[in-house]
Formats: sequence, C-alpha cells, structure tokens
Amino acid sequence: MQINREFIIAAAAEAILVIDMGETILKQYLFASDFDQTLSFNDSGLVLTELLGIPVEEFQEKTSGMAQLNLVQQGAELAYLLLHDPAFSSRVRRHHLIETGKRIPLKENIELLYRTLREGIPGYEFDFYVLSAAPVEIVQSALEGIVPSDHIYGTEFQWGASGAIERLIRCTAGYGKVTRIMQLQAERSIGLDHVVYSGDGSSDMNAMLHVNEGDGLTIAVSESRCVSQIAKRTVLSENALSVLVPILEEVAHWGQPQIRRFFESHGFLVQEWARMRTDVLTLRSSAAAQSLSTMTAEAE
Repeated sequence: MQINREFIIAAAAEAILVIDMGETILKQYLFASDFDQTLSFNDSGLVLTELLGIPVEEFQEKTSGMAQLNLVQQGAELAYLLLHDPAFSSRVRRHHLIETGKRIPLKENIELLYRTLREGIPGYEFDFYVLSAAPVEIVQSALEGIVPSDHIYGTEFQWGASGAIERLIRCTAGYGKVTRIMQLQAERSIGLDHVVYSGDGSSDMNAMLHVNEGDGLTIAVSESRCVSQIAKRTVLSENALSVLVPILEEVAHWGQPQIRRFFESHGFLVQEWARMRTDVLTLRSSAAAQSLSTMTAEAE
C-alpha cells in the first residue's frame, strides 16, 4: 500500500494552521433589537401624530381599538393607519417620516453599543441589526450615523408619483420579525443558539419565542408582562449599553467584577446594579372567598 507523502504533509500543515488560528477565531453572533422604546424613549406613531397635528388621543384610541379586535399583527397598527385611515394616508409623505425620525429621543450610547458588540468583546463578534414595525424611513432617520441603513429593517411602503403611500411591501411586525431573523440566520449561517434578541412589547413576543426555542438569548427592556415573562433576562435602564450585562453574563460567561471592570475601561461606573424578582399576586381571605361562593350558588 503506497502512501502519498505530499498529501500527509499538506494535511499536517493544514492541521497546524487550524490550531494556530484557533486562538484568534471569533465566535459569530447575531444581535437583533427592536426600536420603539427599546433603543428610543417614544413610540414612532405618537411622534408622527404630533408632527401631523393629529390629537394624540385619537391615535391612541384607534390603535387600542385595533389591538382589541386583533385587526392587524401586534405592532402593525401604525402601518394600517398610514394605508387606510384618511387622517394619516391623505397627509403622510416620505419627508414626514424622515422628520419624525429626527425628533425621536434616543437612549444613550447606541453607537458605543454597536461598536462594542462588533469588536469590543474579546473572542466574540455580534452583527447588530434593528428590526422594527415602524416605517423604515423613521428608523433609518433616527439612527443615521449610528447604525448602517442596511442593518435596519422596518415596514416598507411603495410610494406613488403623488408622493403618497400606494401599498405595503413588507411589515416587520409580529411574525414578520421572525422571518427577518430567519433570513439573517440563513445569510450568515448562524444557529438560533447564537442569536440575541432585545425588545420591549407585544410586537416582540413572536421573535422572543422563536429565539428561545433555539436556545438563544432574549432580553426584555421593559416590565411589560407580555415580554418579561418570555424573555430570559430583563434589564431596565435609560442607557442602551445596559443590554451588555446579560450578554456578557450569559454568552461570554463573565462575572460581576469582570463586567464592572469592562464598563470602567469604557469610562462608565456601575452606580447601581439591583436584581429583583417580582411576584404579582391577588389574595383574598378564605372567609370572603367562601361567602362569595355561597352568594353565587344562591343566585343560581
């Protein structure tokens, strides 16, 4: 049996190369974040409503009515109004959406969060994407110079020659966020266990359930029960960098002292770090419960 010595030498050299490179290979992750009240403080729809001179109460009444009727996917209420409500569809032009984005107050240090996730955590690299139910023009305008526009996915419309919206192309709300995550996974060959999703409300539930199913990390940034009961971690802060804490703990497996030193190296002191578990209970005395049961039985 003849052995090809050149093949053995080449294979050995390749093995050595893999070993040498092993120390520098980065673990690739996908970080996907909601926008409204996750990276910002205000709802895009409210800001647009004020810009158009429409009473905020009117907007809130219409969106809550749609939510109760389950008329659209959760988070797609604004898209529906822009398409079908004359108060919005007759007025809104692309420049209104761009101006709305410029008026939205953002959380602190989003740009630093983007850079840190890209190259600031030794051994790890996170591709940062924003998935929002808000019109993509609003989100791109708000995050201009912070997050690249091609890393932002929002609701897309087709605009007519008159400047008005003609039709909906794609809505990134509810399950629409799941399809975007799956698309990004396929493009980057990343498993769900290497996906981190951050959100604040009902429009994020499907995405969080999807990521949880694949053993990824989900982070709620509000106390809203619809997401805080689904997310693996909840972080409350006005600083966008706060989502690094569960990432460093759950993904990089750092302890609190190392995380504190990490923040200090970037010029931040962790002034308060409180962990709480909240149990919400409704208690009634057994006597009152028995009395109510008796009254119900007599009424029947």
